[in-house]
Amino acid sequence: MLVHGTIHPQQPELARSPTREVSTLTLVRPDDWHLHVRDDDALDVVVPHSAACFGRALIMPNLRPPITTTVQALAYRERILAKVPPGLAFEPLMSLYLTDNTPPDEIDLAKASGVVIAAKLYPAGATTHAEFGVSAVDLIHPVLERMEKLGLVLCVHGESIAPDVDIFDRERVFVEKTLSPLVRHFPGLKIVFEHITTAEAAQFVRVSGANVAATVTAHHLFYNRNALFAGGVRPHFYCLPVLKRESHRQALLQAVCSGNPRFFLGTDSAPHTARTKETACGCAGCYTAPLALGLYAEAFEAEGALDRLEAFASLNGAAFYGLPPNEDKITLRRESWKVPASYDYCGDKLIPLRAGGAVAWKLAGDV
Repeated sequence: MLVHGTIHPQQPELARSPTREVSTLTLVRPDDWHLHVRDDDALDVVVPHSAACFGRALIMPNLRPPITTTVQALAYRERILAKVPPGLAFEPLMSLYLTDNTPPDEIDLAKASGVVIAAKLYPAGATTHAEFGVSAVDLIHPVLERMEKLGLVLCVHGESIAPDVDIFDRERVFVEKTLSPLVRHFPGLKIVFEHITTAEAAQFVRVSGANVAATVTAHHLFYNRNALFAGGVRPHFYCLPVLKRESHRQALLQAVCSGNPRFFLGTDSAPHTARTKETACGCAGCYTAPLALGLYAEAFEAEGALDRLEAFASLNGAAFYGLPPNEDKITLRRESWKVPASYDYCGDKLIPLRAGGAVAWKLAGDV
């Protein structure tokens, strides 16, 4: 068992560019286009963390049982809204969990709702609670045709589930064997390739049309796979897709700092109890909601690209989803703060990424 709040693995050095040091950074309020908040008692802890910073968040549907219908999504949305602290304006945007048996007419209901803006393709068994996911993309072609027609966005967990594919190659193989054919077959379908982790994925987005975009997490920008094994096995750095080689991390940094509008913020913040992370078969997921924006700022600053953080965090995702930017703004200030060792969570502890460590940027108004 790990001791809560032990020092985090040494942070990798980012390639630094000359830049004028700034002490504050004001941005249009950002959105999180990939967020897990779980349900029931978990909402009490995790919803306020995201609501403090983000104006909107696309909520992932991989509950148990999953959110497969619009009726379920709307009820889940109300449960989330009930946990938003007074005085904060936080809008959960919803997604549906696609299965082999999703009826195309469910897409009509989602579109008509106005708040279910995406459907999620989980390859069956690829990640947490993905056992009900899609076993073969051909089985959902009628659903994808309806989504293409109505303009509902397809979000994709892009990993091959073939048992003979190495875990570090699953994203690359998915691009080659699943995503590339899917994009060719549905040229008008808007697709978000979520939490990309490889140079191949970044290049695929670059060369694809305007209907293909990608989210990138803070932890994949900041850490490579060495973080998983610094001084031992580090379960709080285990996520899916797993952290990759340093060359892939550098490729992601180049992509998000390039100004390309088809890369945008999605934290994939994923809470689990310490008990389910620190075990013989631990859950995948990094909890980053309270510190994600500070990590993104650190990464962009190290690349000399703080002037491009606002587009990545606040503008690109909204534009891709056909929504206006948030009307209000937030301010980050250069002030080191200590990440808590843990949060009380569902009768256990929730260990955030970089627990006990420091983040260089802080949301103004936080204490």
